[in-house]
Amino acid sequence: MNVALVCSAGGHLTELQFLSESFEGHDTFFVTYHDVRTEELEDAYLLEPIDTNPWRLLQAFYRIGRIFRAEQPDVVVSTGSEIAIPAFVWAALLDIESVYIESWCRVNSLSGTGRLVYHLADLFLVQWPQLREKAGERARYEGAVI
Repeated sequence: MNVALVCSAGGHLTELQFLSESFEGHDTFFVTYHDVRTEELEDAYLLEPIDTNPWRLLQAFYRIGRIFRAEQPDVVVSTGSEIAIPAFVWAALLDIESVYIESWCRVNSLSGTGRLVYHLADLFLVQWPQLREKAGERARYEGAVI
């Protein structure tokens, strides 16, 4: 299985790296931002941070589409943040399974990215039981990453 690991640098990357044992025996590649922490990642596509810039969002959408066509992932896994939006749109368009894991720091409400990908994700996980109750039927609580 080929797994696309999509996240921004920082805490989102840390949470995804905590899950590394889950991906043992599978081919993986990262789609993340160019950052000091990400330069040492193997099999990584490094993009410019999107932040709230619409132009960079369009650029990321184009790049991620090209990456997914070349890599042909079987599943996309993301811990956020905004880089997950174009990745999950492409996953839906290309009929690729997708898993979104809401950030551990989101205890009482979904993140902006979480709200946007909630209906796109095939599996939407939260890390706090009380957030499961607030997030809605599609959200599942299976424990925390950390």
